[in-house]
Amino acid sequence: MTSLDEMVIDDKERGVFRVNRASMTAEDVLAIERTRIFDQCWLYVGHESELVEPGDYRRRMVNGRSIIFVRSSDDVIRAFHNTCPHRGAIVCRQDAGTAKAFQCFYHAWTFSNQGALVGIPGKEAYSESCFEKSERSLHPVAKLDDYQGFYFLSFSEDVPSLKDFLAGSKEFIDLMVAQSPSGKLRIVGGSHKYSMRANWKLLVENSVDGYHGMPTHQTYFDYVIGVGGLGAGGKKLHGRGYALGNGHAVIEYWSPWGRPVARWVPQMGEASKLEIERTKRELIQRHGPDRAERISEWNRNMTIFPNLVINDIMATTVRTFQPIAPGMMEIDAWALAPVEETGDRLQTRLQNFLEFLGPGGFATPDDVEALESCQIGFRAGGERYNDISRGMLREAQMDDELQMRSFWREWSARINSSPIDDWNDAPRPDATEDAAPGWMTPATV
Repeated sequence: MTSLDEMVIDDKERGVFRVNRASMTAEDVLAIERTRIFDQCWLYVGHESELVEPGDYRRRMVNGRSIIFVRSSDDVIRAFHNTCPHRGAIVCRQDAGTAKAFQCFYHAWTFSNQGALVGIPGKEAYSESCFEKSERSLHPVAKLDDYQGFYFLSFSEDVPSLKDFLAGSKEFIDLMVAQSPSGKLRIVGGSHKYSMRANWKLLVENSVDGYHGMPTHQTYFDYVIGVGGLGAGGKKLHGRGYALGNGHAVIEYWSPWGRPVARWVPQMGEASKLEIERTKRELIQRHGPDRAERISEWNRNMTIFPNLVINDIMATTVRTFQPIAPGMMEIDAWALAPVEETGDRLQTRLQNFLEFLGPGGFATPDDVEALESCQIGFRAGGERYNDISRGMLREAQMDDELQMRSFWREWSARINSSPIDDWNDAPRPDATEDAAPGWMTPATV
């Protein structure tokens, strides 16, 4: 049995933070993560825009459990365990579709899209006292709630409200939603599904790791320079990281690459320039100059504990990942856009999504190779701990590791079933170039 109290070294006086590599390789650690983290947290399951009409459904895998995410005939969004109460076979066998009912292929028990058992072949073979139909209906998950159309579920009744759990991350979700004049976003059709031979927590770290950008993605930066993007407007890449409470974290930064929401850069082409300028004026009218600048000029990479990443960068993306084994995960990624966005503007956004984060993009293959390399290195021996001390005890810079430490403190507290030491090792900045305009300190942090 792996010793859990040796997983994280958090020495605040010396500014040393280290994570035991056994947390990435041990089978028993993953088993504990499933029960103490994934079974006790709010977990992202899908977006409301994926279920437009009554009967629309998505089949999702959440912590190794098959889930039916459905808009029922009464227009209520629900989530059910995808297992027949009769003998256990899954009742929803397609990843997506529209259905008035779900029928188990094994014995043809049938359930409405509200979960009720509505049909049993040869029901006369069961005595009246055998069971009530309600007892053999589909079982809903313990909790289901949404924030701004992002739906989360919990397998435990004993969780805080979703709004309390999201803590400071709500502010950054709000900024993303504010791109849309109607305040509505939608998942664009299609997804990017892939696997990685690395521990799931490495992708959490990597998603808010400003330190790896230049060395790992140098090809992308060379490309941006080639089209005249780097240093656009005389500005350089700058920003910083923030702990958002409950293990969530974000890096917020100004960058020279494109933001289809409201900043023109050369790689977008001259034809888009007037439309970009018009959108920027509309944002200023709706939100004022400071908030409009933050929405249109600043980028955000955010992790929501334990396994959701929302990137509001050159394209807006949602990414979630499920651990399969200590050294294996499966990832799902979707592009997100304002519901009003169509035509060339939407095409530009999707091109940016594919260009950087797609299966053949500049970033994803680099990251897969890097994280799989780490997993191989963990097995090589010779060193027990990873070091995540960068920037500890100073005001956080964009390439520091405050964001990862925020995740690991929450992870350690949950794994050890101990009160969390939510010590913030970097003070919040006053108004400086590295702080986004109008930055608000969330009351819950």
